Amino acid sequence: MPHPVTAVRPPVRTGMLIGRSHGSRPSVTVDAAPIAVDLGSSLLRIWLGPGRTLSVPLGHGLRSPVVRRGRIVDGPACVSELRQILRDHRTPVPVGALVVACRPVLAAPAEQEATRRVLTAVLAPSRLLFLDSVRAGAIGAGAAAGTLLVADIGAQLTEVALLEDGRVVAARRADVGTRDLNHATTAAMLADTTARLVRELRQDAALRPLVRAALARGPIVIGDGATRPDVTARLVATLGATVHRAASPRTAALTGAGMAAISALRHPHDTQRRPERSA
Repeated sequence: MPHPVTAVRPPVRTGMLIGRSHGSRPSVTVDAAPIAVDLGSSLLRIWLGPGRTLSVPLGHGLRSPVVRRGRIVDGPACVSELRQILRDHRTPVPVGALVVACRPVLAAPAEQEATRRVLTAVLAPSRLLFLDSVRAGAIGAGAAAGTLLVADIGAQLTEVALLEDGRVVAARRADVGTRDLNHATTAAMLADTTARLVRELRQDAALRPLVRAALARGPIVIGDGATRPDVTARLVATLGATVHRAASPRTAALTGAGMAAISALRHPHDTQRRPERSA
């Protein structure tokens, strides 16, 4: 079931353990349970079914990060890190599973290809589908229908998207997140950056009626920034709108990707035409 959202209003089958040699794995089965992956800048999250989620720091103890600002910057090191994490946590996964991976909105083809190579090397999926994190977050929050603004304020990346019945119509993003909060970057500045991305969408005359309708409904905020009252309160004041905070904002995108994975497994023909673009 999708998670509810909390409104912030203005005052008034097991296979092998990942990491083993793929050369010795058993034959792929067609009914392997689906998997969802959210490979973030600071955390790796894997959904293996309802109530079965692995969430661990990524790049811990490494001299340099393997993912920065939502982009894989060292593919081989990322593969090694993911395999080690999954070995250490003894996480059994289905063999030849369908995998739905979250990606930052507006991800360049080269960025998506880098993610595809890493996940293929580590998970050996039968199919790998990509889903924008903002769209996944809307699904996970149970609010994908209608006209909607979603703000994903993550550790190193802030994304804002205008959705129409679950489809991303337009989006903006900025290379800033909660990990940047310090004496030089405040919560107010992070909220103001999010509001600026909304205003940029509103400046497009063709989008203005949709943005107005979405603001009247109230944006949904997911990601680590949604857990900070100082950020959401500033958004309320800046946008002059009710802001809806997902009940589990840090995992809303992963939950939505898991729901999309189940749907894709049940209705495979819906995703065969463009398997690399969306779930």
